[in-house]
Amino acid sequence: RMATMRISRQVGDQGPVNNRSRRVLGKRARLLYGGVMPVFNNPRRTPCFGLAPTLEDLEAIAAQALATIPEAFRKHVGNVRIQVDDFPSDEIEKAMELDTPFDLLGLYQGVSMMERGAGHVANDIDRIFLYRRPILDYWCEADEDLPHIVRHVLIHEIGHHFGLSDDDMEAIEAKAEEESRRAQPGA
Repeated sequence: RMATMRISRQVGDQGPVNNRSRRVLGKRARLLYGGVMPVFNNPRRTPCFGLAPTLEDLEAIAAQALATIPEAFRKHVGNVRIQVDDFPSDEIEKAMELDTPFDLLGLYQGVSMMERGAGHVANDIDRIFLYRRPILDYWCEADEDLPHIVRHVLIHEIGHHFGLSDDDMEAIEAKAEEESRRAQPGA
């Protein structure tokens, strides 16, 4: 099973636009985010890079992001390998019918916890792939800090590990956004 976080970059697509970056979001992103990728500000605005972050930099950011996830959830992803690659493999690109390798920010590959039976025997390691170049491309066009983007993609893929669909996660994000708005002074 594969579950993904995709951002489609089709030129001429007249779909909804992320108002912060004026980026036209593709069909898949409209499904995931209702047209706008959720934006949460991180007051630290760190780290700063003079050059494009390397694979190792993104691995470190992902490790820090994983450490911020509540222990109740984190203990269930200990057997999931987090791997950072520049792009999805040619096989994944073909299987996912991507227009461009920049369409895919992350991917969960494995058997979700919801699909496992009592006698489940793993044939392979469950993995979460984070794709550096598409994430950096999104980061350059978005008004968000890189750790937030990496954390968001990582949590999205962890959601697939728990068996949540894109629709489930969209509903959770919408509820969290609404609660966040209500908690803000003057809302």
